[in-house]
Parts: sequence; C-alpha cells; structure tokens
Amino acid sequence: MSRKKIALIGGGQIGGVLTQLIAQKQLGDVIMFDVVEDLPQGKTLDIAEAAKVNGYDVNVTGTNSYKDIAGSDIVIITAGIPRKPGMSRDDLLVTNAKIMKSVAEGVKENAPDAIVIIISNPLDAMVTLFKEASGFPVNRVMGQDGVLDSSRFASFIAWELGVSVKDINALVLGGHGDTMVPIVRYANVNGIPVMELLERKYNDKAKAEEVMNAMVERTKAAGGEVVKLLKTGSAFYSPAASAIQMAEAVLYDEKRLLSTCAYLDGEFGVKGYYVGVPAILGANGVEKVVEFTLNEEEQTLLNNSVNAVKKLVEDMKRLGL
Repeated sequence: MSRKKIALIGGGQIGGVLTQLIAQKQLGDVIMFDVVEDLPQGKTLDIAEAAKVNGYDVNVTGTNSYKDIAGSDIVIITAGIPRKPGMSRDDLLVTNAKIMKSVAEGVKENAPDAIVIIISNPLDAMVTLFKEASGFPVNRVMGQDGVLDSSRFASFIAWELGVSVKDINALVLGGHGDTMVPIVRYANVNGIPVMELLERKYNDKAKAEEVMNAMVERTKAAGGEVVKLLKTGSAFYSPAASAIQMAEAVLYDEKRLLSTCAYLDGEFGVKGYYVGVPAILGANGVEKVVEFTLNEEEQTLLNNSVNAVKKLVEDMKRLGL
C-alpha cells in the first residue's frame, strides 16, 4: 500500500512545523512548495536528515514548482504574510488574497482531487476565496480555526481550574477573529460544567462569571497575544498542530467532530458562507455540519461574527480580489 501524499503550500514557520509533525507521525510523504528559491528544499532537507534520530520513513522534499504536488491527497495551505504587532487578521486581506488566488490556480491544475485545509489569514475570507477560485466542491475545502481556538479556550480553563487539559471539552464557533464565540454554556470537565466548578472554587457566582469572561476575552485575543510577544511573527506551533489533527481525521477517516471553518447551507441560520462550526471530518472531507440549538445570546454573538465574515467577503469582491 503506497503512502499518502501531503502537499504543504508555504515554507514558513507553520510549514516547517507541519513537515516535522507529518514526518514524526508518519502520516505520509511530504512535498513543501514555496515561491522562494531553495527555501523549501533547504528546510525539508534539514528535517529529512533527522529521520534516523526521530525514526520515520517518509519522503520529505521541497520544490518551487506546483507540478511536484501532483497526486496529493491533502493540501495544507499556509501561504501568505504573517501578522505583526498591531495588525489584525483582517489587515492581511489584500496581500494574502492575491497570494491565495495564485495558490488556488496551482492546486486546481496539479492536485484537483485533493482535500484542502487552509490556515492562511484572514481565515474565513481565504477559505471562501480558495473555494471560488478553484471550483472545488465545498466538502473538500475547509479552514483551520475552531480546533485552535477551542484548544486555546480549553488550555485557559485547565490552567484556571488546575486540571488536565485532556479532560476539558470546549467549543468555539464563528469567524477566526476578534468576534469568535466561545460557547461557555457547554464548556465542561469530563461532563461537569466549568461554570459550576468556578462557582465552587470562588464560592461567588459573580467572581466565577468575571473569571470566565476574562478567559473568553483572552481566547478571542489569543493570536494577538502571541504576536505581541514574538514581535516578529505570529503563532506557528499551535496552528500547525491543529491542522494536523484535522488532516489525521481525514486520512484515517476518523469521523471526528471538530470545530471547522466549513461551508454553511442554512445551518445556524447562515447560508452561503464559510464559518467556524462543529463538523464531522472523514475521508470525504467535511462530511456533515452538526447543528445544535443556541440560546438567544449565543445566536446573537454568532450572528455578529458571521456579519464580520460577510464584510470581509464583501470587501474582497469590492476590491476585485
């Protein structure tokens, strides 16, 4: 049985971590594409030469030609400029939209049967643009947002309660930006509501709500917090690890229920847009969007987030991107 082929479009920080994780987990052979001459070749050679030490037997190579991604089962796209301090994800729109159009053409021509996972920001707009430019069916185009955002939310909860993050269930919906919606009502530790545990910890309902609100706001601003600290780039390990979880769900047909930037056709009252929602990921990509009932406050917050996504998409169209 031949190994799967995974193409990485973009040889930056996230691309490097993706390559390492794919190799170490032996998910398949890796081909890293970048427009910068010799960059992907050098980065993949470095990782390939650690095969003996890390114990993996997959091919890891770099290229400057889209032709080399032919036959890829999965394409993970990180291409684009990263955020700098003071920038929002939306500030990247014009530059990264031009890059994404070029990427869509390259993938369409050379890997037309691949399932595509996009990490590039502004995420929801870039997923929309790739889908429209490539003509791929909606189930084979998705964005990595909620897996990362939910992981960040879960981490903050675990640190606050002093429990293992493995036992935290947390869900974040909406656009991958400042309007994202952490769903507090369903956050739990192995089934025990987080709010109940916070109230017991502080013996004060108001204090518990204050602490939760702080974690919600930190989750929304988590990417910017990393950017501010790094000063010269944006998060790269956590986005890569999150995309790998999605890729594994597809490659192994796991039917994982993960928060994914997926196309909505009426679910949650949204039609015709890519937004972060719970979705089942398997061999066919996004196999089903899983809808559940939101209360009035949650629906209002989600609508606000969807409106932010709509504005980005409209801005792209207005600018002719």
